[in-house]
Amino acid sequence: MGAVLVLGSANTDLTVRAERLPRPQETVTNGEFSATYGGKGANQALAALRAGAQTRLVARIGRDAFGERLAEHLADSGLPRKGLIRDDTAPAGVALIGVDREGTNQILVAPGSNKNLSPQDLQQSKHLLGGCSVFLSQLETPLETVQSGLEAAREAGVFTVLDPAPSRELPEAIYPLLDLITPNEREAADLTGVDVASPESAAKAGRLLLQRGCGAALITLGGQGALFVSADREELIPPYSVRAVDTVAAGDAFNGALAAALSEGTDLHAAIRFAAAAGALSTTRSGAQDSLPAREEIEALARSS
Repeated sequence: MGAVLVLGSANTDLTVRAERLPRPQETVTNGEFSATYGGKGANQALAALRAGAQTRLVARIGRDAFGERLAEHLADSGLPRKGLIRDDTAPAGVALIGVDREGTNQILVAPGSNKNLSPQDLQQSKHLLGGCSVFLSQLETPLETVQSGLEAAREAGVFTVLDPAPSRELPEAIYPLLDLITPNEREAADLTGVDVASPESAAKAGRLLLQRGCGAALITLGGQGALFVSADREELIPPYSVRAVDTVAAGDAFNGALAAALSEGTDLHAAIRFAAAAGALSTTRSGAQDSLPAREEIEALARSS
């Protein structure tokens, strides 16, 4: 069994929960405020850790008040300090999140020190790839750094996973570095130009991603489940039925748990089912990292169907 190395962002999440989300130029009052921790990199690293994997995170964190608390939180949660690179030039990242009564969210991010994470930082942290079997990244840090991480992981023979979120155009050189890409409907549509709204359209988008060089594509479809596409297989993995209260970090829970299962040598079908259970459980709780489920909970839900 190998470890999981996550390259990505770390933020403080400032959340307001209200009856509904505002329309443009509108103010919605009577919300409830909370400050928690987030960032897709940190979320996915902690999701993998709680799902049972030995996990390392490479992130850049400012030395402002938010950053000091964030770095201590991540270390106290069990992530090695060696990968938490401190930044003297920029504040730590902050996300502003609005959540309505149905659990739908809107998110604005000020990346701060996350945008300074560089290939040089990664080179200095390259030793953390030792003993890893899965490398996982997202797109809240510079693309050149993500690409450098994927190249280093490939060179080391580590299985590579990219969650292409938030949605943005990718250099063609990145696709052949991916053993697995895990977009949601919007991200798959943005990457391929296919209007992804069904398993059939997701399959079309998945095949286009394979043509660009990805080893496989796993497109999450919300209440319709997730569609896995490889050169020799297309499979729809059904969702778990839960009562969602907050969808913040559901994708992060999914990707972190997926990486954890893959790091143990779990076959891909079982790993996806495990990840789907983690993502579903995260929607039943409020917050980002506070909603990430423990391994025992994930296994219990996975066994229930």
